[in-house]
Amino acid sequence: MNQIQLYDYQLDMVQRIEEAFKSRQSVMVQMPTGTGKTHVLVSVVKNEERRVKNPCVWIITHRRELVSQIEDTLVSFGIEPYSEANKDSKIRVLSIQWLTRHYQEIETSPSLIVIDEAHHTLAKTYAEVINAYPKAKKLGVTATPCRLNRNGFTDLFDELLCSYTIAQFIKNGHLSDFDYVSLNPNSEDQKKIDGLEKRATDGDYSIAEMQDVLDCKPSIQRLYRTVMEFVPKKKGIVYAINIEHAEHIAEYYMEHGIETVAISANTPLNERRTNIEKFKDGQIQILVNVDLFGEGFDCPDVEFVQLARPTLSLAKYLQMVGRGLRVAKDKECCTILDNVGLYRLFGLPTAEWNWEAMFPRYGGWQRRDRRGKRPVAEKH
Repeated sequence: MNQIQLYDYQLDMVQRIEEAFKSRQSVMVQMPTGTGKTHVLVSVVKNEERRVKNPCVWIITHRRELVSQIEDTLVSFGIEPYSEANKDSKIRVLSIQWLTRHYQEIETSPSLIVIDEAHHTLAKTYAEVINAYPKAKKLGVTATPCRLNRNGFTDLFDELLCSYTIAQFIKNGHLSDFDYVSLNPNSEDQKKIDGLEKRATDGDYSIAEMQDVLDCKPSIQRLYRTVMEFVPKKKGIVYAINIEHAEHIAEYYMEHGIETVAISANTPLNERRTNIEKFKDGQIQILVNVDLFGEGFDCPDVEFVQLARPTLSLAKYLQMVGRGLRVAKDKECCTILDNVGLYRLFGLPTAEWNWEAMFPRYGGWQRRDRRGKRPVAEKH
């Protein structure tokens, strides 16, 4: 059984959470991707045993695939979650999809509800469950407390606690430094992206229109040339538009001698796990994925991230680039290949975002300028 060894900034966040719970019923925590939110989460769960006499904890994920991952982390730190073999445990890890259908069947009410990747807490999917247990404390953890529609989170959380910025974590050695290669603003692909007009129901670019514009041989050739110019033989993750786009990228890379595999949520679980292990072991050089590694994927020695899909979502952008910023032995830095011009919308990953501006009911988010001074409203 491992002991939870927390860094000073993690210990500080755990203490801030416990202090906030003295006067607040629900708290949202912001910590950048790769800075150990799960360890903070586990520490708060362990502290629940001291806070109440008969603790009952629900940890909610937005994807079924993340349930076993969090359960494994709990077990590694000596916490046995509920299972068919351990029905006496009062700690459950549940997907929101399952919970919305079955929460009324669970006899024991939670004393603490923890929501992983809490930027997904849209009222329609989470509010019913959360509001059904008004006496329970609620903790939401996320790297990106923002919504594409710019609405705030005070419908679900009373207070926002922010950790250090990405720039500070890099300076202190807790995140990897990076090189950033951005698409030329006068390039053909950038002109195509600037011409995108349709929007999906979530307010982001239309998947169909993005595929029509970018899932073509000239664009994929440019993706390949970028890899060969800046990160040849390096290990990386590519973010594609959809499954077809991912498969076309992987096929082209394979044809040109790069060991590449496309995976998505539709890839059979065993096949996906096998390919991920091969990637971690170095047998596969590049994984092309579709919205699979935005969250919950831990492979610190990723050497580059290639952005091959545009987005209007700040959360999606930071989650994607964040996959490459984990620290690993012998890793000097991560190279971010921005083939879709997201730098023009969001700046570098080290931009200082004013997350508190996202929290009030009126919504809206801001970014500080590079000197950390006057907040500047972001325009899309």
